[in-house]
This record gives sequence, C-alpha cells and structure tokens, in this order.
Amino acid sequence: MTDTGTIRGKVVVITGGARGIGLATATALHRLGAVVAIGDVDESAVKNSGAAGDFEHYGRLDVTDQQSFASFLDEVERQLGPIDVLINNAGIMPTGRVVDEPDAITRRILDINVYGVVLGSKLALARMLPRRSGHIINIASLAGETHLPGLATYNASKHAVLGFTDTLREEYRGSGVSASSVLPTLTNTELGSGVNAPKLLRAAEPEEIAAAVVKLLLAPRAKVRVTTTAGVISQVVGMLPQSWGDAIGRALGSQRAFLDDVDAAARKAYEDRVRE
Repeated sequence: MTDTGTIRGKVVVITGGARGIGLATATALHRLGAVVAIGDVDESAVKNSGAAGDFEHYGRLDVTDQQSFASFLDEVERQLGPIDVLINNAGIMPTGRVVDEPDAITRRILDINVYGVVLGSKLALARMLPRRSGHIINIASLAGETHLPGLATYNASKHAVLGFTDTLREEYRGSGVSASSVLPTLTNTELGSGVNAPKLLRAAEPEEIAAAVVKLLLAPRAKVRVTTTAGVISQVVGMLPQSWGDAIGRALGSQRAFLDDVDAAARKAYEDRVRE
C-alpha cells in the first residue's frame, strides 16, 4: 500500500475548487490530512462547498485578477502557514465553431485557462523558491496534445498550459520546486455535460483525476494522463503521420463530438454560466 503520510499537514490551494475536478481533488486531499484551501469565482458555490467539505479555508478567487489571486494566497498563508502545493485547476470549455465564438468568449477562455495558470504559478513561485520547497500542479487536458473540432480556443489554451508547465519544470530544476501537468480526458463534470466520449473511450470520473493528483504529490513527475487508455491513444496518435492521426480521430468520432453530437439542451446551463 502506498504511504500517504507525506500529504498530511501540507497546505494545498486549489483554484476552481467549488465543483468538479477541483472539489473532488480537495475532498481526496482533505481525507488524507492535507490542509486545504479552495477558491472559486462563484462565491456562493465555493462557500457552500467549503463548508460542506469542512475545508480549512475557502472564498472567492478570480484567477484573472492579480490582486484577487495575491490576496487569496496571502490570506491562506496568514491563516494556515506557507503554501506547499498550488493546483491551478480553474478553467472553462465553451464549445462551438470558432467563427461563431464571440471575441469576449475567446478572451475569457484565454484569461482563465492560460493567464490564470501563469499568474498563479508566478505568485506561488515567489513564495516557494525562497523556501526551496513546493509543488505547482496545472490541470491541463489531453486536448492539449491533440486538436478537436469545436474546441479550437480551448485546445490552444491547454497546449499553452502544457508548454508553460514543461518550461517551468526545466527553468526551476534543482530549485526544490516541482511543476507537473495533469491531462484528463473528457470528465463527468458540468464542464463535460452534453458531450459523449469518442468511440473506444469512456469519460473519466473526477475522483480519478483527484487520485492522479494524489499520486503526483507522493511521487512528482512531469505529467500524468487520465484515463490510461485515452492517454496511450493520445500519445500513439501524436507519433503517427498527421494524415493517419487525423483519420483515426475521425474514425473515433472526434470530428463531431464537440460540434454536431453535442446535446445542446443538456449543456445549456453550463454554457450559459461560463458565457456570462
């Protein structure tokens, strides 16, 4: 059995922690004895989730606002002590053809999914580097290793997260601070509502992503893909000639999964919320 004792007492901050992967990760780490702080731009939701989970700190956090992010981390350190782990999880995934995507939504995706990760990582590094200790985990996506019609800007944002995190890992090698990426497949959360996984694949459960984060904290590595099957397919397709990889994607249904096959009614509540 894996010894999870090294997680006990670690101060962990999770962005986008009010629901989905963020909340599942907060719950898993809290059960293992971590001191957990969750932040989310949805103040009502984060307060409800924080109280229900009995987390040590919770409150509103806008990852696109430097003052909001810095103040949140400052308050966590005042209340709970030095931050050991930052999990940049906040992200949004509007679907649709890019030509129909309002510029405000394009900017919103990039602000949250990319700038929020860069900003959070910089703020965490400023705290962790002097202590020569810490771990930054950025929740990317298998979409960051491929191209999925209907998710052009989201794909771009996750490619950026992977490139940024890999660069951090090398830039601060030997500093005592680790940087890792988690690459989930389509996951059964509100973000994936109304979308069916391509053929031969299944959607992951948020608890599976949480388990991957736990493993990263116990044994840091560059990246982990969830599910294993989806991760293997992504890596194999990435090594094939482009025409072959594209043909496999079409055969699996990825050409339609985030466009014509989306259940618009089932997805409406999520799309409305992230487009506000």
